Amino acid sequence: MALVARRLELVRPSQTKTMTARAAELKAAGADIIALSQGEPDFDTPLAIQEAGISAIRSGKTRYTAVAGMMPLREAIQEKFRRDHGLEFGLDQITVGCGAKQVVFNALFASLDPGDEVIVPTPCWVSYPDMVVLAGGKPVLVPCIESHGFKLRPDDLAAAITPRTKWLLLNSPNNPTGTVYSAADLAVLAAMLRLHPHVHVLCDDIYEKLVYDINFATMAEVAPDLAGRCLVVNGVSKTNAMTGWRVGYGAGPGALIKAMNTIQGQTSSHTSSISQYAAIEAIGGDQAYLAGFVSDFRKRRDLVVAALSLAQGLTCETPQGAFYVFANCTGVIGKRTTDGALIETDTDFAMYLLSAFAVAVVPGSGFMASPYIRISYAANATDLKRACDRIIAACAALREGSRP
Repeated sequence: MALVARRLELVRPSQTKTMTARAAELKAAGADIIALSQGEPDFDTPLAIQEAGISAIRSGKTRYTAVAGMMPLREAIQEKFRRDHGLEFGLDQITVGCGAKQVVFNALFASLDPGDEVIVPTPCWVSYPDMVVLAGGKPVLVPCIESHGFKLRPDDLAAAITPRTKWLLLNSPNNPTGTVYSAADLAVLAAMLRLHPHVHVLCDDIYEKLVYDINFATMAEVAPDLAGRCLVVNGVSKTNAMTGWRVGYGAGPGALIKAMNTIQGQTSSHTSSISQYAAIEAIGGDQAYLAGFVSDFRKRRDLVVAALSLAQGLTCETPQGAFYVFANCTGVIGKRTTDGALIETDTDFAMYLLSAFAVAVVPGSGFMASPYIRISYAANATDLKRACDRIIAACAALREGSRP
């Protein structure tokens, strides 16, 4: 009898983690690797948040908390939704998990029966389809093409809905494209969802504050009549530079939140008490530093987009949010490297950049979209400039594929 469950055969390792791990191995071996594969701000956690965590340790606040998260943190989250979006949630409609990733998984695991379907617009974050599979559901991938801004169109949404559809999983700002759904975009989708009352909306808003030249909106505020069908997921990892603290949260229908808490109570229990105290400060405290984060990210975005315009065979749109550029690499497919290797896929191209030019990016195939590469600009400007110079050189070094 096999030790590992057969359902794991359907789950792929994260290409983001795989590329980052490979880059780390090469760097440890002495290579001058520039890693642009990880979705992690390079800023330190702001000092006031650090101090809140340190204070929690020193004052002995290191005990178990409620599975759903300590009351003061849920109160801060409740006020955040009220302040930022005009949304009202009871405290029993809010849960805190070990990162937004756990909150999304708990929601899927709590709500999906075998064969239930989840509509996932692609390109999408690498983990969504596999989490749906692990929860017993069926991911229904709906391509959102570049010429439409990588956005889900209502007709495509309608075509994907069946009687088994349980969720539409909507991520804005989007990882990997940086696409942001405006209030008008969401209103059009809401009109279609009103025709299908059995479909719920899981809004992954983890990059909410990282937007450029556009206002952020979430479905529950744009369409208040659909709020009872929405689960809003967020966290402190990206906005507050707290990836390692592992705090995410969700707010939605009470019955769903209760079920999610049951799952969490039988798996991880609550997230770190220290992290929760720090998150109270992150969510409810002074966030003046955010303007600096956004300004820096905007400059880095513009640096990368401008540089890629000089890379033969690559094109890219200017993203409106998050901290990724999703570059179309159609123009390098079919070319050969100087040693004669054929670039047949975006994975081939990503591995060529890593092995020959010491730049780690993530192939678009990991995000259910090819041929693209995702470049994270959550790195300092010096490294970004060096990496972009290498990518430009890598593209220039390619030769036409007819040459052996």
